[in-house]
Amino acid sequence: MSSLSNPSTSVTKAPNNEWWRSGVIYQIYPRSWQDSNGDGIGDLPGITRRLAHVAKLGADAIWLSPIFKSPMKDFGYDVSDYNDVDPMFGTLADFKALVDRAHELGLKVIIDQVLSHCSDQHPWFKESRSSRDNPKADWFVWADAKDDGTPPNNWLSVFGGSSWQWDTRRRQYYLHNFLASQPDLNFHNPEVQDALLASVKFWLEFGVDGYRLDAINFCFHDAELRSNPGIGEPDASNPTVASTNPYAWQRHIYDRSRPDALGFLQRVRSLVDQYPDTTMVGEIGDESGMLMVAQYTADFDKLHMGYCFDLLAPDGSATYVRGVIAKFERVAPTADKGWACWALSNHDCARLASRWSTGLDAAAQTAMVRAAAALQLSLRGSVCIYQGDELGLPEADIAFEDMQDPYGITMWPDFKGRDGCRTPFPWEAAAQDLGFSPAGTTVKPWLPVSPDHQALAVDVQEADPASTLQAYRRLLAWRKTQPALLQGTLTLVGEDAQVLAFVREHAGERLLCAFNLSAQPATFALDATTAVAEILSDSGARGASLQGATLAFEPFGVLFARLASKAG
Repeated sequence: MSSLSNPSTSVTKAPNNEWWRSGVIYQIYPRSWQDSNGDGIGDLPGITRRLAHVAKLGADAIWLSPIFKSPMKDFGYDVSDYNDVDPMFGTLADFKALVDRAHELGLKVIIDQVLSHCSDQHPWFKESRSSRDNPKADWFVWADAKDDGTPPNNWLSVFGGSSWQWDTRRRQYYLHNFLASQPDLNFHNPEVQDALLASVKFWLEFGVDGYRLDAINFCFHDAELRSNPGIGEPDASNPTVASTNPYAWQRHIYDRSRPDALGFLQRVRSLVDQYPDTTMVGEIGDESGMLMVAQYTADFDKLHMGYCFDLLAPDGSATYVRGVIAKFERVAPTADKGWACWALSNHDCARLASRWSTGLDAAAQTAMVRAAAALQLSLRGSVCIYQGDELGLPEADIAFEDMQDPYGITMWPDFKGRDGCRTPFPWEAAAQDLGFSPAGTTVKPWLPVSPDHQALAVDVQEADPASTLQAYRRLLAWRKTQPALLQGTLTLVGEDAQVLAFVREHAGERLLCAFNLSAQPATFALDATTAVAEILSDSGARGASLQGATLAFEPFGVLFARLASKAG
């Protein structure tokens, strides 16, 4: 039996300074960050070259989307070797140089680990599909067809169609929650868990500081293969539901988010805790949203942090966002009940600047992006910024013939996939491919550079003290000086259709954070519990003032204020 099979409770934990609790994590999508060799694809040396940008921004860590060997059917989320770097990105030596440089700059390195599934080109799957009695025959989820030849149940793939694929070698179906080329591993088999934990240990020994665990609530399935209950076609007017995809027509109670996952996460946590100052953040895609985040992060023995898609929705109204925060505060009011990592963008959704700005002109869009940043960096929890958020990049418009995302190609034209948020990063406005590719490169970038990003390039914003990039830097620097934002409790105050307000409190200091999340002027009445003692102008907030006992906001105005001491 593997030494990893049953981690002993007597294993000594390494010290952990919990930097991640108030940490800001910057997500890098390696394919689109910086191409160093002219092949049109970003790589590890390119990331290393540009790490100073992240350090100067004021982030604490980088999260790298997958860099492992892969056929790239889902751009690295289909792993064929968990313990090596794909040659497209470089070598293990390149990765070591990246880690060393990040640590020199004071940045932690978090890597994206895909545990729930792998590539159909992985040696494990090749062996598993070869027969029904080989040593890895039960390492994946295999099932016989029904008497009529159809799949064993009604489970659907996130990317469309059945989540069962017929295999002619074994004359059985195998489960794939995503692409057919991404077979799901069978976590009911302890040997599978052991093998995956060994890969986690490999990179910890290599020097990484933690993991982002992809689709971690998909790692277990119902062993009885019961069909999911249907809920009918969702209301197409509900902006938080992808009504174009029949996946949303089911309650996914048997193909994901199974209770067994918590025991596996305890095993992973036991391993990770043996390395100093490490952390894990899990992606939890479930209808329960923040409730599931709390469950997966409670009791200090599973994930350190979790994030869901609740704030990745198209609705950025004060009413909606307040509801998300209130829900999490109800179920996880203290750290032992759960810990959230707040993300407003990532590589799987339309960019914030476009998603929350329908109908806005350019100036209002910029104001919205800055208000959203101030809100995100004021919440109780950790923060994840996606590359380009700090520049206010809008979603890129990708022609069908340029699309790369299999999800978007399948669902086009009503859903255009994820390419629009993955285009090359704009470094230099006047350079070839906006500085993404080396000068003189003849190979086109893997996705087109967006012309809408030229005026927002890093070098342009570096030269403008009033730019969104400079505003982000000031906000991040100011946040580090505010213990109430880093460690305080959060109490929502008032209930308003335009203004979201809450109080962060720590060691007797009370900080009012208020945001007009609308494109119209707004007012917000204060009561005795929120009497303002001092507006904190050094926060960089704008567009808000105090008029007697009322806050007055310009469109997308933001205010931070120190409150008077509580009576008694």
